[in-house]
Amino acid sequence: MNSTQILDKDCLTAVKLLPTVIEVTSQERRMIKDAALHLQKKYGTYENRDFIKHVHQLASYFLPERILNIAADFASDFSENQYGALVFTGLMEIDQEEIGSTPPNWQSADYSKFNLYGFACALIHGALPSKPVQYYSQRKGGGLIHAIIPDEKMKETQTGSGSSTDLYVHTEDAFLKHQADFLSFMYVRNEEQVPSTLYSIRSHESIGEKYRTLFEPIYKIPKDANLETGENEEETLDSVLYGNTNLPFMRFDAAEQLFNSSIRQSEEAQHTLHEFWEEARHLIYSGFTPQAGDVILVNNHLCAHGRSAFRAGVRNIDGIEQPCERRIMLRMMSKVSLIDMRAHTLTEDPFFVIEEHLGKNFQHF
Repeated sequence: MNSTQILDKDCLTAVKLLPTVIEVTSQERRMIKDAALHLQKKYGTYENRDFIKHVHQLASYFLPERILNIAADFASDFSENQYGALVFTGLMEIDQEEIGSTPPNWQSADYSKFNLYGFACALIHGALPSKPVQYYSQRKGGGLIHAIIPDEKMKETQTGSGSSTDLYVHTEDAFLKHQADFLSFMYVRNEEQVPSTLYSIRSHESIGEKYRTLFEPIYKIPKDANLETGENEEETLDSVLYGNTNLPFMRFDAAEQLFNSSIRQSEEAQHTLHEFWEEARHLIYSGFTPQAGDVILVNNHLCAHGRSAFRAGVRNIDGIEQPCERRIMLRMMSKVSLIDMRAHTLTEDPFFVIEEHLGKNFQHF
């Protein structure tokens, strides 16, 4: 069940929801592993198109009933009590010896070592049901799973490869009209014990009249730090909140919309964003430190995600810093409908999204 806590700030009381935590039982864990092994034997790789096409049916057949029910309820719950994130603790056992040393960056990762975990993640998305997809804006596609690995050369950046600065909470690919509906983050390794950060639009006691301006298309939503925003694209505007005005969805990237010095919001947009952020930043949840085998499932329309700053490859034990293997996290993205975004996918591959920025496609396809 979601629980609440009271946050007192400047004599204002706000209700702070917490993400739902599901402790996966040893029997459920065995079922999921056995399913992944069976599917790996049958399909070879989680990238197999026949597997992805039938992932909903396969999830219904192979996943434990409790996990299926939790996922199905989560996918269509947009209520005031739905935080927008599920934490599955101990979903998979991770063979650390099989994984080996963490590579220096995602480019040098051996994805064959993550194959079993890819099947498990895909089944969770299939249970929603939602279809795993890949985005050209993310590493030129790069497959259905992305290994998020700290890169020493990028440690100061607001990207998954960064480490030495807090990664501001953001909805994934906020700069896209057809951003992922759901995200999963499987933690293969987190020896540094880095807390994850989550922020739900439902954590506000009320959106209220003062935030009605967030529904207006007056905000610049630039591409994230991995991509360069062109001159004309910078002038493309959209809203931060959308959908139901009482229980809205959110498209928000604090780092790019508020703290990117090259982006100049209008005076009205800047004022509203700062006022919104001043409240939102006190509602960020950082009370969960993922362990190997944990999975966080996020509704990308309700919940933003990020992480705390850390020193990659260093863990603190009783006040003593010791070297350790750097963290590895696997991200998968999915869409409930391939039809709605068909104008923004490859002609021959409706699972491959080519949207570049707020409804504009990459031109070289």
